[in-house]
Amino acid sequence: MTGAAPVKPQTAPSASIATPEGTPLAAASDPVALAAELIRAPSVTPHAAHALELVAQRLEAAGYRVERLTFETGGVPIPNLYARIGETGPNLCFAGHVDVVPEGDAAQWAHGPFAGTVEDGVLHGRGAVDMKGAVAAFLAAALAFGRPERGSLSFLITGDEEGPALDGTVKVVDWLKEKGETIDHCLLGEPTNPDALGDAFKVGRRGSLSGVLTVKGVQGHVAYPHLADNPIPRLLKLIGELTAAPLDHGSDFFPPSNLEVVSVDVGNPVFNLIPAQATARFNVRFNDHFSLATLKSEIIRRIDGAGLTYDLEFQTGASQSFLTAPGPFTELVAGAVEEVTGRRPVPSTSGGTSDARFIKDICPVVEFGLVGRTMHKVDEATPVADIQALTAIYGRIIARYFATFA
Repeated sequence: MTGAAPVKPQTAPSASIATPEGTPLAAASDPVALAAELIRAPSVTPHAAHALELVAQRLEAAGYRVERLTFETGGVPIPNLYARIGETGPNLCFAGHVDVVPEGDAAQWAHGPFAGTVEDGVLHGRGAVDMKGAVAAFLAAALAFGRPERGSLSFLITGDEEGPALDGTVKVVDWLKEKGETIDHCLLGEPTNPDALGDAFKVGRRGSLSGVLTVKGVQGHVAYPHLADNPIPRLLKLIGELTAAPLDHGSDFFPPSNLEVVSVDVGNPVFNLIPAQATARFNVRFNDHFSLATLKSEIIRRIDGAGLTYDLEFQTGASQSFLTAPGPFTELVAGAVEEVTGRRPVPSTSGGTSDARFIKDICPVVEFGLVGRTMHKVDEATPVADIQALTAIYGRIIARYFATFA
């Protein structure tokens, strides 16, 4: 409870304890070496088992109870892990993923996408930023801290964040609920900083809703339009109703909701054919002015205003917006970042979705990681100094957490 005597951080286990590969544990807690090793384990979604096993072995060697969790509801086995050291609360969990997006044309990379090369103080490779660098920093900070005297440290790492996210964190959260495993606070290591380490941390995320809007007509020859019914003008009118006015003007912690039409398609490669139907696909990133239900109602209200016949299908995988309210945990994270970087991070809810949308159902979650400028790009890379600074930030968060909450 708040006000308890500070917990003295423990040192890492003796270097005589070795990992299964025979590497001394002290060497295994070097965050840059760990990040490079993870990059050298290619893990394009869903093939993340090798990289995840490297994490599992390090944690087991340090005394963590590791649960390897594989789920397959999406048709492909997805590896995940949950690891914990300590049996009592509070439980501080580090969450993240080791799967990465495809590398694209490897010949375009200045360094091999999976070489894990360090050159001129920069670590290169797919996942360096998103987010093997942060996973390595988590590991190094946790190994250096050791076992909490009171409370628990845990890890929730998935191999299905960059993909459909059907059998990753969302399934691990369900498993935690079934087992009665409690997480009190979570820090997710997604890249959160736009330009420099310490710029921003995420205290929430916008919701996401996708839809497909279809208008049917009658196919025919363009020279005989009276024998056909062109659906395109009606679809354009419906799109106009959707986009004519802002959904809202933002809220205290969120930017305005935005609806973007991402595709308009008739599947027609020729010039003398009126198509039988036209389809538009759209996505809405929305703030706390809406729930999924009220947003769907607003979209339908707008389309109905055109007085036309249409088909509308909302896609699965939608997510609600959420906010981790300002309080002791957000202040703890912000303070640790400021101590190491000299920058006070701005609380942010911008950007896309993350696995925080699942974790927020079981505990407060905050996100802080590396600078995201090169994530998902050719030549993804991060300065070694940023990984080392991130490790120091995570170490301060751990020490402060148990001094504050244990």
